[in-house]
Amino acid sequence: MLSGMRVCVPSAATIFGSLCHGCRSPSRCSQFRGISWSPRLISRWNSRDSVDLPTEDNPRILITGGLGQLGVGLAEILRKLYGTENVILSDIKKPPPEVYRNGPFVYADVLDYKNLRELVVNNRITWLVHYSALLSVVGEANVALARKINITGLHNVLDLALESCLRLFVPSTIGAFGPTSPRDPAPDLCVQRPRTIYGVSKVHGELMGEYLHHKYGLDFRCLRYPGVISANTQPGGGTTDYAVKIFHDALSTGHHECYLRPDTRLPMMHIGDCHRATVEFMQAPECQLSLRTYNIAAMSFTPEEVATEIRKHLPHLKVTYNPDPVRQTIADSWPVRFDDSNARRDWGWKSTFGLEELVSDMLSSIYEKRTNAGLPVS
Repeated sequence: MLSGMRVCVPSAATIFGSLCHGCRSPSRCSQFRGISWSPRLISRWNSRDSVDLPTEDNPRILITGGLGQLGVGLAEILRKLYGTENVILSDIKKPPPEVYRNGPFVYADVLDYKNLRELVVNNRITWLVHYSALLSVVGEANVALARKINITGLHNVLDLALESCLRLFVPSTIGAFGPTSPRDPAPDLCVQRPRTIYGVSKVHGELMGEYLHHKYGLDFRCLRYPGVISANTQPGGGTTDYAVKIFHDALSTGHHECYLRPDTRLPMMHIGDCHRATVEFMQAPECQLSLRTYNIAAMSFTPEEVATEIRKHLPHLKVTYNPDPVRQTIADSWPVRFDDSNARRDWGWKSTFGLEELVSDMLSSIYEKRTNAGLPVS
């Protein structure tokens, strides 16, 4: 056993202020690093005068990579459930003013273990949502950086979650599958073997989390997200980004150039369903979970199909196709559909948005944003 390892049992949890939640037998958590921590306060939100100590019904949550596509929206939902001061958003970038106004925000670099440890200790974190990552296309353009953020950063978070007995959520992706995987549908357990650094890092995360769960009792939870579609953020370097950009183009110029073939079918999901799945999964008692990593599904469509649905609202939309070899190769290696039957059985997952509802919501939301900003609408 490694030097410095400690067992996290109820008495130890009381001593260290960390609770291992769930309905299994007491979790065993280990300490791999002996780094000291500074007593300085990281945020105006973490004083004992303003925050109740965390309980099972009132977790203290840290979100890394919080300024990406998913973090701000998830924080908003979690703050409504658990209180504004109990959900701390973090990133390495300066956030817009409204993010500061809406609740606690701190600087956090996932490559800086000591910084992360201070945040967890000083803010009495019990849940950690790890969104920091470079996506598929950006990762292929900078493999060394993707390896650092997606793998080294992940290891920092895993070690910290194990040391502090955190409930840890790490998202995975359709990119965790490869050309030899079953594609229609892709089950939870099958051959994966992805061919992007993004996918490789996600499979690595799935397996490391499962290993640490079985060996040490880490409460690791992972969902394989489809392509996530949101009106609130711009595309961030993923292969499915066309399914966001096409809505912006439809309402701005009336023309969209698609970098995938018109018949490229991929699993997709409205961001509202994505956030709801994440929250419901994090709330699920451990005794309901037969797996540590689950597929979640909503719909699958092609560029041609989503364009046809948009034209029901905006008949003038013109779409041209200019397949990009890198993105097309990636898309062709991914599943056409997800089998999410285990998530539906174990913790009651069920999507609410189909293609028709997604298109209506996206067009309405983007139209309102452009109008409020004084931008022209096509």
